[in-house]
Amino acid sequence: MTQRTLVLLKPDAVRRGLIGEIVGRIERKAGWRITALEMRTLDGDTLEAHYGEHKGRPFYEPLVEFMASGPVVALVAEGERVIEGVRALAGPTDPIAAAPGSVRGDFGTITRENLIHASDSQESAERELKLFFPGLS
Repeated sequence: MTQRTLVLLKPDAVRRGLIGEIVGRIERKAGWRITALEMRTLDGDTLEAHYGEHKGRPFYEPLVEFMASGPVVALVAEGERVIEGVRALAGPTDPIAAAPGSVRGDFGTITRENLIHASDSQESAERELKLFFPGLS
């Protein structure tokens, strides 16, 4: 079953020059392709819509501040089981727990700045794709 998912390369990935490395890992996965990509700085409305479910939690304000601290690369990846696969490629949020070979295992330094976001379910992917790429059909 072909799926689409949202991937965000967070400000720390952009600052550290890891765009090509991370995009390349997605592109090299057989059967996956990138169908949309753009760099942008996220505004407060977009961040609130994206992370609103976490509002009121202790990590919400630092997360929003971090995500607004510089440009991100937003992309759409498409392919067989791509939602599950990109999350495995990203690795767990904690870079110490992330296996070597995953983005966070290879490049992660701290949990709060964890390089990459990938939709966690079909429902999340649909909601997030509408937010970041409203023109997609």
